[in-house]
Amino acid sequence: MANSCVQLSGFLLGFLGWLGIIIATATNDWVHTCHHGMSVCKMMDDYRAMGPWANCVLRAGNSHCQSLTQIFDLPVYIQTTRALMIIASILGLPAAGILLMSMPCINLGNDLQSSKNKRAILGGVLLLLVGLCGLVSTIWFPYAAFYDQEFTYFGFSLYTGWVGTVFCLLGGAILACSSDSSPPSSRPYQENNRFNYSKQGGGQMPAPSTTNHAKSAHV
Repeated sequence: MANSCVQLSGFLLGFLGWLGIIIATATNDWVHTCHHGMSVCKMMDDYRAMGPWANCVLRAGNSHCQSLTQIFDLPVYIQTTRALMIIASILGLPAAGILLMSMPCINLGNDLQSSKNKRAILGGVLLLLVGLCGLVSTIWFPYAAFYDQEFTYFGFSLYTGWVGTVFCLLGGAILACSSDSSPPSSRPYQENNRFNYSKQGGGQMPAPSTTNHAKSAHV
């Protein structure tokens, strides 16, 4: 029962983390840039939001975004962030499906517990890969943007990506480490029955028949 609760907790953490990764991938509020300093930008209410897909100018009551469509002219960190976040979003789908089939409350025919444990470990490994992709993206992007811009601070999408990354890593580690992968008893079924039969018979083997010896004596 305790192992089932741990697996369910790992699944919920991983699923919430995957949703956070998707939200961070689909939005562009990763970093805010300001060329006049924080106090001046707050007074003028003039910010620039930067993400993997667009640059946006945020002013009071007005915002304008310009899509980053020139793929080959973009910096390496933007292209890498796009690729890793897309991979993380895609890997989360099979991870969620595999983990659903490994939950104790879901049975697929004559499904063995050992098969469920293997699926839970595989789903946990996929979640770890999702978290690693998100970790590299959410650290490299603001670090590189800080050197490209005059002043940078973090946006909502980046915080969401960090939370999603931590949840995926925690959920994946819980599922990969807490699943009971001990093999079942290797004693064959027939040997078990033979053992039970011998117990019922008192544990003594029947004496060999002597009729053959009697016939050979007469001859």
